[in-house]
Amino acid sequence: MHVKQPETEPAAKPKKPGRDRYLDLLRSIALVRVVAYHLFGWAWLTVLFPSMGVMFALAGSLMARSLSRPAWGVIRGRIRRLLPPLWAFSVVALALMFAGGWDPGKSSDGPTWGWVELINYVIPIGAPPFPWSVGSKSGLLEDTWAVQAAGVLWYLRAYLWFVVASPLLLWAFRRVPWVTLLAPLALTAVVGTGLVTIPGETGNAVTDFAVYGSCWVLGIAHHEGFLAKIPRYMAVSCSALIMAFGLWWASGHLGPDGWDLNDIPLAQATWSFGFVVILLQYSPSWQELPGRLARWDKLVTLSNNRAVTIYLWHNLLIMATVPLLDLLYDLPFMQSESAAAALDTTYMIWMFVLVWPLIGLAVVALGWIEDIAAKRSPRLWPNGAKRGGSRRKA
Repeated sequence: MHVKQPETEPAAKPKKPGRDRYLDLLRSIALVRVVAYHLFGWAWLTVLFPSMGVMFALAGSLMARSLSRPAWGVIRGRIRRLLPPLWAFSVVALALMFAGGWDPGKSSDGPTWGWVELINYVIPIGAPPFPWSVGSKSGLLEDTWAVQAAGVLWYLRAYLWFVVASPLLLWAFRRVPWVTLLAPLALTAVVGTGLVTIPGETGNAVTDFAVYGSCWVLGIAHHEGFLAKIPRYMAVSCSALIMAFGLWWASGHLGPDGWDLNDIPLAQATWSFGFVVILLQYSPSWQELPGRLARWDKLVTLSNNRAVTIYLWHNLLIMATVPLLDLLYDLPFMQSESAAAALDTTYMIWMFVLVWPLIGLAVVALGWIEDIAAKRSPRLWPNGAKRGGSRRKA
């Protein structure tokens, strides 16, 4: 008797890898923390959540994933995505500086070099020049606004150099993982403690690369599955010891702002390293935000799609809240001393509240440049909301 064999079901197609919503959530938290730090200046925020270390680690992980393709094409694509948003920011910032009377030719490095350094507003290979004081103290913006606005560009410089170095870092990590992972910490112990001093912006660039280098490589290690092979208890225990060392070092090297780790390179490097290891060790790789976190899904999607725009413009927009809030003092119901005193007391809180609508306006007005840079159709508000019955991919 012939028995008919059951038909074998076709194998399910492998699931297409999508966004890791846990990593997206971390990036959103990092951006909020950066805005809060630059507004309030609270040193303890650098300990509570080392945003820059987290952001470099996430970028390193994404870069490692992209390097499954030819390296030169990946590097070119990353640079292409970075430059147009920078150019838009540079046009506005430089126009305001020149309108305030700034002359790059009066640079202490010489008239010619002052103009040559403007190239860093086009390609952030070094530190962009800016005046320490521009305009007048009675103007709409305080006369030190350029320092605050251009100060954030160090991150783009470091990011660019990490992107260029990533093929080499990935190659080295696959051969000598522990050496590649810990070498930036060792370099920080040399150049970030004064043991070896590199003058000028070259020294700042090398220090930034060293401080956050291990975080970038941690992102590579996360993508390669290296961290998952380490027992969690061991990873967390060692990370706690490294973080404890960072705090101990910071306690003996406090800067002008106390426990601000941004002023203490070795403490920043070790604290960020341990913090990121723990975050990535517990990485659940969510396809969707779970439970109550789901209510933040659209904002998380939006902030990740517009991370460069938010980062570039937030400092300038923080300063823009001041002339807007000052208009409140002219309102009829604000003429009493008690009303004015109440606004004085809560002024910075209102700045924090107001800066987010301004950031939203920047996202609508300028965020689409990120889409053009990524060769996507421009979108005004890419928060993943459903359109035509289907959810747009982030």
